[in-house]
Amino acid sequence: MATHKSAEKRHRQSEKRRLRNQGVRSRMRTTVKKFLASLDSGDSEAATANFRTAERELRKAATKGVIPKQRANRHVGRLSKRLESLRSS
Repeated sequence: MATHKSAEKRHRQSEKRRLRNQGVRSRMRTTVKKFLASLDSGDSEAATANFRTAERELRKAATKGVIPKQRANRHVGRLSKRLESLRSS
C-alpha cells in the first residue's frame, strides 16, 4: 500500500479512472454486441440504428482515452463494412 501522501493521491486518482474506464468500455462493448446481433437477425433498419450508437460509443471511448483513436477508427470501419454488406445483399 502507498505510504507517501503523493502516492496515496495517485492511488485514489487511478482507482477513479479505472472505474470510469470500466464503465465506458462496458457500454462500448454492449453497443457493439447489440449491433452484431441486429446484423445476424438481418434487420437493416435496426442494424443502422445500432451502428450509429455503436459508432458513437467507440468514438466517445477514444475521446476519453479508454482506447486509442486509431483502434476506434478501425472498429468503426469494419462495422461499417459489415453493415454495407447487409444492405447490398
